[in-house]
Amino acid sequence: MNDETYPTLAKLTPEELARQKSRSRALGLVLGALVVLFFVVTIAKLGGNVLNRPL
Repeated sequence: MNDETYPTLAKLTPEELARQKSRSRALGLVLGALVVLFFVVTIAKLGGNVLNRPL
């Protein structure tokens, strides 16, 4: 087989790893905030008495 079929991954420097970790945290926070926003908007659209319904 050809060695070019499966390229090797480049080794990241400590600075690049720190930036990657920082971006991952930021993306996680943004996604979490979006989930909370969707939840709040859904509850607001359903109204406050949505939990007071008969089962």
